[in-house]
Amino acid sequence: MVEKFLSQTTFTSSEDFAKNLNIIVPENFNYGYDVVDEWAANEPNKRALLWTNDKDECREFTFAEMKKYTDMTASYFQSLGIGRGDMVMLILKRRYEFWFSIIALHKLGAVVIPATHLLTKKDIVYRCNAADIKMIVAAGEEVINNHILEAKPDCPTLQKLVSVGPVIPEEFEDFHKGIENAAPFVRPENVNTNNDISLMYFTSGTTGEPKMVAHDFTYPLGHITTGSYWHNLHKDSIHLTIADTGWGKAVWGKLYGQWIAGATVFVYDHEKFVPAEILKKINDYRITSLCAPPTIFRFLIREDLSNYNLSSLEYCTIAGEALNPAVYENFLKLTGIKLMEGFGQTETTLTIATFPWMEPKPGSMGMPNPQYNVDLIDYEGRSVEAGEQGEIVIRTGEKKVIGLFKEYYRDAERTNETWHDGIYHTGDVAWKDEDGYYWFVGRTDDVIKSSGYRIGPFEVESALMTHPAVVECAITGVPDEIRGQVVKATIILAKEYKDRAGNELVKELQEHVKKVTAPYKYPRVIEFVEELPKTISGKIRRVEIRQNDEK
Repeated sequence: MVEKFLSQTTFTSSEDFAKNLNIIVPENFNYGYDVVDEWAANEPNKRALLWTNDKDECREFTFAEMKKYTDMTASYFQSLGIGRGDMVMLILKRRYEFWFSIIALHKLGAVVIPATHLLTKKDIVYRCNAADIKMIVAAGEEVINNHILEAKPDCPTLQKLVSVGPVIPEEFEDFHKGIENAAPFVRPENVNTNNDISLMYFTSGTTGEPKMVAHDFTYPLGHITTGSYWHNLHKDSIHLTIADTGWGKAVWGKLYGQWIAGATVFVYDHEKFVPAEILKKINDYRITSLCAPPTIFRFLIREDLSNYNLSSLEYCTIAGEALNPAVYENFLKLTGIKLMEGFGQTETTLTIATFPWMEPKPGSMGMPNPQYNVDLIDYEGRSVEAGEQGEIVIRTGEKKVIGLFKEYYRDAERTNETWHDGIYHTGDVAWKDEDGYYWFVGRTDDVIKSSGYRIGPFEVESALMTHPAVVECAITGVPDEIRGQVVKATIILAKEYKDRAGNELVKELQEHVKKVTAPYKYPRVIEFVEELPKTISGKIRRVEIRQNDEK
């Protein structure tokens, strides 16, 4: 399938990739028809989805079955009044009905809004009214159902509620009965143009209400590089990305690029993350490719890996936050596998990555994906030299950039603040070395200014992570009358160090950082905690730590 959308599919070096990557964009591209149905026509028995859950249930779906079920779902949604341009929110956790629904909505030209099951009544009301949401399809659980029902009276555009079960209140339509009784699906005329919105995410910033990140119908093609050249997938791959369907990493790793590459998407539907269970699934289902945030790998390497047969595992990738070198080294030592890092945002696809032909540098994100014209600039807009810190930006010019978001929906002011003069500003700071590898420093808001020095949280976190007492940590700046700010470390300790949480261990960790990195970067304030505040996607919320400190 990859060859359908690329003029050259095999690359041997970064230079070859940069020179010859060329994505072919069909007119009125629709992922449902042009990828899923194409596989169903050409290789109907090829496995598309392998789903299991923490109750030992298991389902497999071929591409022929995916076409069948997505057509049934599309017909059912049509009967509920859903068509081109209608907004539909999916709160489906890791239920296999998510894949039926998102593809069906693509086939109808509707707009998909994936959302987390952790939304409260207030969150649902805000989203429904900000985007004029017409229908919600949800995992049938009491808490989710109640929040939706509490929100509905304050959501005038919300017409239909659908539950996939097991709980189906009388106010909800029954998803499975609906698709079973649906009429044969007929593809609508003029389903979409490439410029129509197909997918939208509400993504939280450090201030204000969440932004609505809108992507058009060509967005899945931007993930060809994600699946085929970062995850390094092939037709026999069984790929597991650990992600809830409510956040962007799900379509990064559980749908678009993976199926274009012809891989099987493996889904483990679980309530609570248990490292041993993830390892058991890799063992039992012979997973070949794994992608997860650094937090997941931190916990995996603390398990006894000798209890599992991980020989099927060919390739591992990591994203979500910058990777501490200590985690890379430990995983390599235990498995022989090099973690290949990647960077991107909800607004983009894979932007910077370590690709298969590259030798990873532990702690580096890798090199820019040539799909984007990536640069580092200073506050005056000057491209910085090697070794200098700058904001990661994408130069867009006049040509449409495949994979870059269309706009912040209904917010031209915010769109223009972030994307102007032919430059999209990511708000992330990095530096590049002489070889062209990029190294993450932090969000522009997270960089600490202390006694005239600019200190990136990541470099201090990486230093702390090399101490055996530290399981996880977050570095933030706290106000200081003399220095402006000083470095604070918020730390989760390993079990064997918890009874040592006191001044002696604080001094030991401070001295450790001084030895590993520049002495002026050491944390003058250290707090030991049981957990760190995180987003649903597993990213540490440093802003929440700063806000708590201010209180």
